[in-house]
Amino acid sequence: MNNLSNEPLRLSKRMSELGLCSRREADEWISRGWVRVDGRVISELGTKILASQKITIERQAAAEQSKRVTVLINKPVGYVSGQAENGYEPAICLVKSENRWEEDKLPLQFHPTQLRSLVAAGRLDIDSTGLLVLTQDGRIAKHLIGQNSPVEKEYLVRVQYNRGDSKGERLPDADLKRLNHGLSLDGKQLLPAKVRWQNEDQLNFILKEGKKRQIRRMCEAVGLTVLGLKRVRIGRIKLGNLPEGKWRYLSEIEMF
Repeated sequence: MNNLSNEPLRLSKRMSELGLCSRREADEWISRGWVRVDGRVISELGTKILASQKITIERQAAAEQSKRVTVLINKPVGYVSGQAENGYEPAICLVKSENRWEEDKLPLQFHPTQLRSLVAAGRLDIDSTGLLVLTQDGRIAKHLIGQNSPVEKEYLVRVQYNRGDSKGERLPDADLKRLNHGLSLDGKQLLPAKVRWQNEDQLNFILKEGKKRQIRRMCEAVGLTVLGLKRVRIGRIKLGNLPEGKWRYLSEIEMF
C-alpha cells in the first residue's frame, strides 16, 4: 500500500512501495546515480523523501532490470529452497545448462552470471517437490512473497488418515471444513484456504500464505499424515510437464 502521509520515508522504501524495484535494487541504483527525485539526482543512501515527490529512474536502470532472469524449477526431494543447511544443497545448484528443460524454447543462453542474486521467491520444504521460483527481479519476489501478497499457491497432497483407531478411514467432513477455515498456527488464525479431495487419497490445497511447513501442520491438526506434497501452481504459472530436477526460464509474456 502506498504511503500517503506527510512523514518523510526512505527513498528505497518508497521505490519498493511503488513497485519500481526491490529495496536492495533501489540502494544499488541510488549509489550509481540512476535515481532522480523531482528531477534532481539522488546518490546518498538513506535519503528520505515525501510520498508526494516524483521519482524517475535513468534508462541504465531499466535496461539492467530487463536483463534480470526468473527461473522455474521442479524441485526434487532433498534440496532446500534457499541457503544450504544441514549438509543439504540449495535448489540453485540444479540451475546449470545440462539441467535446462529441453522443451524450453526461449532464445536465452544460460550464463553463470545469471546465478548472481538469484534467490528463491518463497519456500518449499526439503521433503516436498514441485514448482519453485528463483528470480533476480525484486519486483517479482515482492509480488510473490511480500506482505499481503494476493498470489495463490496450489498443492497436491497425498495423505493418510491416522487418528486413534481410525487408521485408513476417510477424514470427517467437519475436519475438511476446518482445513478450509478454522485452524490456527503459532497462536494466529490461518487465512481461509480452498481444500478439497483430488482423489481418494489426495487433497488439493490452495493457499494465499506460506507459514513454515503450513500444510503438514494443518494436516497433522486433523489427524492426517502427509505422504507426499507437490506444488503445482503459483498464481497463473503452472508446473505443467516440467520434469523433476529440470528448470526453464519465465518468458516475458508470462505473468504470475
